[in-house]
Amino acid sequence: MTIQRSSAEENQSGKASKSNKKISQNSKSGRWLWFWVGMSGIAMVSATAGALLAVSLTSTPLQQAQLSPKDEAAFDGDRISGSGLRFSQLTRPVNLLVLGMSVLPPDIQNPPPETKNLKYQPQVNSFDGLSDVMLLLKFDPETKKIIMLSIPRDTRTQIEGYGVKKINAANVDGGPALTARTVSNLLGGAGIDRYIRINVLGIAKLIDALGGVTVYVPKDMKYQDDSQHLYINLKAGKQHLNGDKTLQLLRFRHDELGDIGRIQRQQMVMRALMDQTLNPATVAQLPKILDVVKDHIDTNLTVEELLALMGFGVQTNRSNMQMLMLPGRFSEKNEFDASYWLPNKNGIAKLMAQHFGLESEQEQQATATDPRSLRVAIQDSTGGDRSNLQPLIRALEKSGYRNIYIAKAWGEPLDVTHIVAQQGDGDTAESVRNTLGFGEVRVESTGNLGSDISIQVGQDWLQQKSILEESLTK
Repeated sequence: MTIQRSSAEENQSGKASKSNKKISQNSKSGRWLWFWVGMSGIAMVSATAGALLAVSLTSTPLQQAQLSPKDEAAFDGDRISGSGLRFSQLTRPVNLLVLGMSVLPPDIQNPPPETKNLKYQPQVNSFDGLSDVMLLLKFDPETKKIIMLSIPRDTRTQIEGYGVKKINAANVDGGPALTARTVSNLLGGAGIDRYIRINVLGIAKLIDALGGVTVYVPKDMKYQDDSQHLYINLKAGKQHLNGDKTLQLLRFRHDELGDIGRIQRQQMVMRALMDQTLNPATVAQLPKILDVVKDHIDTNLTVEELLALMGFGVQTNRSNMQMLMLPGRFSEKNEFDASYWLPNKNGIAKLMAQHFGLESEQEQQATATDPRSLRVAIQDSTGGDRSNLQPLIRALEKSGYRNIYIAKAWGEPLDVTHIVAQQGDGDTAESVRNTLGFGEVRVESTGNLGSDISIQVGQDWLQQKSILEESLTK
């Protein structure tokens, strides 16, 4: 028995020894696996960095404008990304001024010779004309948010040295530097770190390089301008658009809201692009994308900084991408010698304090928003009868909301109700969502123009209606 027991112990000891060897071998192989994964990751980063640097050091440089020392001083030149292997990481908040340029031969002093004998005005690949689109983007690694502020091109403001004009003239008068100073002054002193100008000819190429975009065209859009060879012909409905079709959607402005309606469509396309194309695969394709559009962009961002901004975008939760519009109103007929978007100083101060960290006296003294003062628009996208909305209205009234009205629907059928913070006040929109108990808060300007909060009613309302009705009887 003793011998048997000893043999068993020896067998167990041998098995344990073999098991320990296997564990040791597995542990070593695991460590080697992670080592090679790590090395592969470093190799990929290095390859991407090398490719990006190759793009930045050959052919057309990304910065095509020649800025004087005074002009360069309009931008904060401090480093925005890390060094070494952290070169693709954003290290501080960045305000990026984005200008979309639509330039015709009469807009510039020396148009290309091939445009002179044409019977129409073609788009010119230049950065010297009026800025057709103006955005201020804030990338904030501290709050993990991306804020996009749309500034209407017809905004009436003071341009240093040139008097009161439409803000899109600042680029003609003094290029990106004067535009940056003008935007900063309009927004209460917000700093501008970098700029990027992209010509309209490059936008279609950029959309195509990203694989197009799937969006809901809110209505039939048809417009023809033979003098520019501008032809817009889009049908309403959800569809995948290539670069040319997307450009048609972005440029259309011949409806009751004019440029403001166009800004809403720009925000819609921007959100769709972020949802569909802002991913690691796109970052890896950045060298190829830059190679396609580099002739059509002018920026003081380095390629490494572009990579850091894109990398931050990939990591940002989509609910933390917020889209705002400069508070203001349309000028009235005969109020000025031209039509303007008139900025609201108090609204701007509040918005800049909430989203760009600029404290103001109004914001320091501000108290919680009184529901009775809020303008709440209801936009029904379910196609139902207006009477179906009465329980929704009664629930809001029961919670103290008094200024409620039914507005024209956005047009896109929604599965989930959007509670849109039209003026940028996400906290107030969240309060409305808590009152209703359903819906998704969106900080963007795609709602009713005259509202503080727009409730874009989706199919989930039909499921919640009976629950809300029951709660109202208690």
